[in-house]
Amino acid sequence: MTSTNTDATTRPDAAQLPALPGSEWWRTAVIYQIYPRSFADLSGDGIGDLAGITAHLDDLRDLGVDAIWLSPFQRSPQKDAGYDVSDYCDVDPLFGTLDDFDEMLAQAHARGIRVIVDLVPNHSSDQHEWFQQALKSAPGSRERARYMFRDGKGENGELPPNNWESVFGGPAWTRVTEPDGTPGQWYLHLFDPSQPDFDWTNEEVREEFRRILRFWLDRGVDGFRVDVAHGLVKAEGLPDYHHPENADAMGGEEADVPYWGQEGVHEIYRDWHRLVAEYDGDRALCAEAWLPTAEKTALWVRPDEMHQAFNFNYLETKWDAQALRRVIDESLAAYAAVGAPSTWVLSNHDVVRHASRLALTAENPQGHGIGPDSPGKPIPEVGLRRARAATTLMLALPGSSYLYQGEELGLPEVIDIPGEARQDPTWFRTNGERYGRDGCRVPIPWTADAPAYGFSATGASWLPQPAEWATLARDAQNGVEGSTLELYKSLLAARREHGLGAGTLEWIESDPEVVAFRNGDITVLVNFGEKPVELPAGTVVVASGPFEGNLLPTDTAVWLAEG
Repeated sequence: MTSTNTDATTRPDAAQLPALPGSEWWRTAVIYQIYPRSFADLSGDGIGDLAGITAHLDDLRDLGVDAIWLSPFQRSPQKDAGYDVSDYCDVDPLFGTLDDFDEMLAQAHARGIRVIVDLVPNHSSDQHEWFQQALKSAPGSRERARYMFRDGKGENGELPPNNWESVFGGPAWTRVTEPDGTPGQWYLHLFDPSQPDFDWTNEEVREEFRRILRFWLDRGVDGFRVDVAHGLVKAEGLPDYHHPENADAMGGEEADVPYWGQEGVHEIYRDWHRLVAEYDGDRALCAEAWLPTAEKTALWVRPDEMHQAFNFNYLETKWDAQALRRVIDESLAAYAAVGAPSTWVLSNHDVVRHASRLALTAENPQGHGIGPDSPGKPIPEVGLRRARAATTLMLALPGSSYLYQGEELGLPEVIDIPGEARQDPTWFRTNGERYGRDGCRVPIPWTADAPAYGFSATGASWLPQPAEWATLARDAQNGVEGSTLELYKSLLAARREHGLGAGTLEWIESDPEVVAFRNGDITVLVNFGEKPVELPAGTVVVASGPFEGNLLPTDTAVWLAEG
């Protein structure tokens, strides 16, 4: 994919004038996801906070990222770790105050780091003022029309309106008790019962989210990551749908799901695009949209809609040379066709960390997680070696890349979390049949010999940290040649120096078990085979692992410069 963009080296202030078309910052940015409750805790309560983020902004600047994306920190009962929002325009006391947010934002901008915040428009918390009003109101009322309330089936409405299943397991409908004490209507929740879905055919809902967008844009945020961006609109009539067993619950493998990827979502994002465009600084919208193909995902980033969409097809691709070549080709073609950059991502707060996932030997659908009794558990050294190579490949690709906190330390999925310590709703909704996402959300280590490995001065941690965190802590890797942290620093610095985010990919003919391409003056090779492969002439810029001579070992990637 070609672009006229200069790479995101200057990191201009968020209040800059609009860039020339094709040179917007988000086209080439490396964006670092912060899961606030697991990043850094300054209050000592065992849950990360905004002040903790501010305290580590220099570390993120030194790492070399262009922007940070914050998972939800808004007011919430925390039934789903903040993705159940009760007030979209306030900070939950767990994380601090609006003043703490403003300080964090100002300090990030002072370091040339942009800030993207999470927005959860598919559903609210059941503690949201609107939903509490709905529970107190009659069927057919204005208050209930903001959500997906429906009469039940059966002689007395005792059956749910349809057979839809929750992403977290179990039915997607819950029946309410009416104010007079009688069994009443049902409401839709594609996730937990504490997360009722909004009805996006309602203009009042649309206007409320315009207000929410403006609230954060007026404070200076640089964009929004939109949660469940493919789920806001449901098929007319809410037809029954059978979800295939072991398919991705978020819809990444299926077409024509009546609650994913409906045409009506595009009208919503065109409206948001117009609103965001009123603000200077190239504010951006990024879609979390799990869809079957790159072509379908690209519909979310047409010129008048969102600016980015997560490339989950890439994330879910197995460790296989031909499969990766194919998905890279498909991605670059699909996004270029609509004038958007491809994004690349390997880990986030919802999937098994790629330092473990790439070494799994059994199927593991998204959201199921891995635990003590999971089949095909990874071999740690294989997973880390592949993860380092995968990141080295990803950061050489043109477009924008997302990193997830802790992957720069080589953190694996935490498998041995006791059942009584788990907190993901998936674990409870499936009676322990699915481990869920806690394993990728364990608070990250900063200092090897400190309480909670530097996450919290009191030693408190909302999820238990494993003993191996000591060897992976940031201070144990900082400045240590060959460490994963230093690998990431080198990759990000070289990516910026050589303008790879704005480059063009050109495939090089190679062995079937090797991925080889050029991007500008950099040649990239990744060996997926069991035998070492001979490297062409060139100077090693960065390599994902050690090697001798000109033979590239298995599960290793290298960037070579000409000459």
